[in-house]
Formats: sequence, C-alpha cells, structure tokens
Amino acid sequence: MHGALPRRLFPLHVPLPALRCTFSSAIPAHPVPEPSSEAQQSQQQTEQQPQSPPVSQNVGSPNSQTTSAIHTTKTPIINPPLIYPSAPSPHHTDLPTFLAYAARTNLDPSSTVYVGTHFEYTVSAALARYGLSLRRIGGVSDCGIDLLGTWSLPSCSARGRGPLRVLAQCKAVQRPGPHLIRELEGAFVGAPAGWRGLVGVVGLLVTEKPATKGIRDALGRSRWPMGFVACSREGRVEQFLWNRRAEDEGLEGLGVATRHVNVKREGEPRTELVLTWRGKALASGSGAETGG
Repeated sequence: MHGALPRRLFPLHVPLPALRCTFSSAIPAHPVPEPSSEAQQSQQQTEQQPQSPPVSQNVGSPNSQTTSAIHTTKTPIINPPLIYPSAPSPHHTDLPTFLAYAARTNLDPSSTVYVGTHFEYTVSAALARYGLSLRRIGGVSDCGIDLLGTWSLPSCSARGRGPLRVLAQCKAVQRPGPHLIRELEGAFVGAPAGWRGLVGVVGLLVTEKPATKGIRDALGRSRWPMGFVACSREGRVEQFLWNRRAEDEGLEGLGVATRHVNVKREGEPRTELVLTWRGKALASGSGAETGG
C-alpha cells in the first residue's frame, strides 16, 4: 500500500514481551507536537547557563550534621566452651587400657561390645595422626555419636577461628550404605551443646570399608558439613572424603595424597594416606605444614 510505514525486522531471539515493547514504541499512538518558539528559547537559555557542581554530602566530615559509618566491624562468633559428656566406662580411656580391661574380664573378642569399642578406640588413635583430638563417648542419649573432639587445621588460623569441632560415628560393618549418612545427619541435631547449631562443626562417618557410590552420592547431596573415613581394624586410614559444606566450614584448601613408607616388620613398602594444605603435606599429628 502506497504511503504505508516500512516493516521493521527483529532478531529471532528477542522474547515476546520485548517485541511488544518495540512495536508500541515504533509507532506512537498520538503525534508528538513540535516545541514552540518560546520553549526553544527557554531551552537554549538553560543550555547556555553554567551548571553548578554537584553538592558533596561530606559523609565522613565531623562537622556535618549527618554522618554514616564507612567501615563496619563484625562481631566475632564465639562458640561456647566444650563440655564433654561423661565417659561410657570408668575402666578404660584408650585402646591399651581397653585391651587390658578385656583381658582381665575375659571379654569375648567376637562380641558386639568388644568389636565396637575396639574399633572406636582404633579410629580415635588413627585420626590423631591427622590432627584430630577425639574422645570416646556413649550412652543412652548419645544420638549415635561415638567420638567428640576438635581438629586443628591451618584454615582455622587463617580465618581467625579456633579448631574445628568434630563429631564422629564409627560403624564396624562389612557393608556400609547411604543410610549411615542419614543417621549422621540426625546426630547433628542431637549433639551436645558445644557441637550443636554452631559455625565450624564437621561430622565424620568412619567405617572399615571404602565408600560405596551410594554413600558418595548421599554425602554430596547432604546439606550438613560432613566427611567419610575408611579405617581398617589395624588403624590404617585408607580413604578420606568430604562434601562442599565441609569445605565451607573450614576444609577448603585441604587435600589428600599418598606416599610410600617402609614398614620394618612387614618387610616391604606400602602406601600411606596424607593430608595436604594448599599442596603441602601436613605434619603427622598436627595441623602444621611440613617444609616440603
């Protein structure tokens, strides 16, 4: 049609609301009147007048009526002091004293009490080589928690915090499954006051066997900061895993590596799991870095 407006083209990726907006702005509903001569003169006078510089608010001046703080100081988070529950038995406090007690009382090595207690003390001693200080607890209302304690890491010093607080469940089972991760999640809710609902708390699930795919998937999906450790009955740590939430609580920068060690009684070298901090191996038994 003669005199019709030319059609405008739009890219195909423009969404429908943008198309409607473009069409409505392309053809105005009413003609726009041209400015009058008086309005043009007023506009020219306004453009010729020098503009005054913007007024400074002088926020930091002590003479100003209204001041605002530029730097804010965050109140440090102070966790309550650690109060450990009573030990489950007055007759032993570590693996050597338990073995002596079991020998005196003729405790059956195949019994559930012997196997479970032996494994808990073994795990506590094994993780001490990686900077964890754990105590064995237990009782009717322990929510399945077997070990409580702290973990000294370089990340804690870098953040200006104290050691991480750790709660652990030890499962001497042959076929661990993802249901154990759910049990550990429940332990966070029922943990003692010094380990419940605080910043810098990590839970560990420790079993004799390595993590299955189901355990790894459940660990990755969990919203709780937790890790997984595979520890043999002889006290060899063979696997160490943790999720993203645990990194947020203080394990960021931590890594896992292996090294060869010579064992005289076995007569041949074997591999040993070591923890690293930003690529450097941590000294055994502490959170300090080695010189290598």
